[in-house]
Amino acid sequence: METKLARIAQVAKERPGEKFTSLVHLIDVDMLLKCHHELNGNKASGIDEVTKAEYEENLLENIKMLHASLKKMAYKHPKRQEKRKE
Repeated sequence: METKLARIAQVAKERPGEKFTSLVHLIDVDMLLKCHHELNGNKASGIDEVTKAEYEENLLENIKMLHASLKKMAYKHPKRQEKRKE
């Protein structure tokens, strides 16, 4: 996996105009888990306002759902909750 991604990065750097039709076949649950573990937990939450610690409460299921939506090309990032003025 790492060598395929490294090769794609190399091609992208050498040929900036290159178009990649799809890279989703390179993404799997193990890769997403590894990426998650590499994230710094001290950073601010994402647009969905979920922290790394909160995401980890159901990590494997969250990663599996993310992977499935990426594979179906149906992933849409959650919208930030609008805070209502009362």
